[in-house]
Amino acid sequence: MRFADYDAGPFFDEMFERGNLPRPDARALAAFIDSLPPGELAQRQTAAERALLHMGITFNVYGDGAGTERIFPFDLVPRIVSAAEWTVIERGLKQRIRALNQFIDDLYHRQQIVKDGVFPLELLTSATSYRQACAGMTPPRGIWCHITGTDLVRDASGQVYVLEDNLRCPSGVSYVLQNRQVIKRTFPQLFASSRIRPVDDYPGRLRDMLEHLGPADTGQPRVVVLTPGPYNSAYFEHSFLAQQMGVELVEGRDLLVADGFVWMRTTKGNQKVDVIYRRLDDDFLDPTVFRKDSMLGVPGLFEVYKNGHVALANAPGTGIADDKAVYRYVPEIIKYYLGEDIVLPNVPTFLCDDPTERQHVLSNLKDLVVKATNESGGYGMLIGPRSSAAEREEFARRIQASPRNYIAQPTLSLSRVPTIIDGRFEGRHVDLRPYILYGEEIFVMPGGLTRVALREGSLVVNSSQGGGSKDTWVLATDDAAAAAPPPAAVARVAMSQSQGQG
Repeated sequence: MRFADYDAGPFFDEMFERGNLPRPDARALAAFIDSLPPGELAQRQTAAERALLHMGITFNVYGDGAGTERIFPFDLVPRIVSAAEWTVIERGLKQRIRALNQFIDDLYHRQQIVKDGVFPLELLTSATSYRQACAGMTPPRGIWCHITGTDLVRDASGQVYVLEDNLRCPSGVSYVLQNRQVIKRTFPQLFASSRIRPVDDYPGRLRDMLEHLGPADTGQPRVVVLTPGPYNSAYFEHSFLAQQMGVELVEGRDLLVADGFVWMRTTKGNQKVDVIYRRLDDDFLDPTVFRKDSMLGVPGLFEVYKNGHVALANAPGTGIADDKAVYRYVPEIIKYYLGEDIVLPNVPTFLCDDPTERQHVLSNLKDLVVKATNESGGYGMLIGPRSSAAEREEFARRIQASPRNYIAQPTLSLSRVPTIIDGRFEGRHVDLRPYILYGEEIFVMPGGLTRVALREGSLVVNSSQGGGSKDTWVLATDDAAAAAPPPAAVARVAMSQSQGQG
């Protein structure tokens, strides 16, 4: 495979400029791949997939049999982000999380932003993700959104936008960590010479953040990861992160409430739990407060949390800030709480609950992307330019029946990255989900999960909709492109060694 036949097309290409010239930060990678003997890159792709299979990197697909387990597709050609661009992205994400945390806290206390007319009362009162049980509560250290996955996209001009915020139970970080391990085996010399910022310290940082939430009078807080169980789509990630942090993975049935605390059942008796990294939604946390039919949570958990005897990450109630209708107001939220202009802009968004904007959406469905405000995973979405008349008619009916539940945005020409498709390079659309930890300070993982729409022309990158992933290389310095690619002969030796390790 060679890049000489690659067509970047009319889109912004993350690796190539117009005229098929590699961008400065991608020159070493492009030269290295072009230097490989025929068939070798395909062999490396196969070796990488075999390594992922041996690692057990899978996800469950709902509605496909009884929770069908699949290998998460991985493409060997990484996505490169320059040091200068990452500096801006990191600053914008930290700004966003600080403001959203203040916003959530305000909504559950004085609601001053509503009283001052900056955020509409009707949007708050109609939000299904607002938890009345959390009103008046202050979580440990005053932090609501401890772990966030913020989705970024780039349009045809090269502008980076925030597409949406994920503050409830964001998933995907395990694939970032595993992808990095695989690519370091596959391109060892190139990787070592490219000065790429590390991501493998994330589990340690995650544990430090969780322990920061523990009671001050507890020496070493006991942390657990609470999972819905093996049929959850992200169960691999739950078990992987627990293992990497060196903490217990538990289900609701492994925990109980007694004497005002949460306890974990063990073969040596009950042990007190101080911090719970919960990977299930608010609705299922505690059947005495939320869904009464939940068999996944812990009866009495919320009362212990409310009394400050256990910390939950993310805090219950954070979902109000990733309601897609609330997203529309994030620029105003940042200005209101921080007195700053937004660093990373939002995609222009129409609220279907507004009669004027709803009419605009209904008149232009063929040109817009319509999203359900509380859906994720690529579900509940219409991509106008790729929809049929019947699909648009169905969405028009849904919007008119429940306008609060839908927003619409222009269809962006998402940036693309070269991707190995049937033995050749083809451009495929991508987004980027960096992960942000909010503990003693705010930490942004350098890079994150680059999701790629493997279907030709598709703009939907979600794994549940046929997407895959790539490693994301954030360069430590912008002179990394000057690093010479390793000789192909040396690289082939390294590859044969890595195949032996797989």
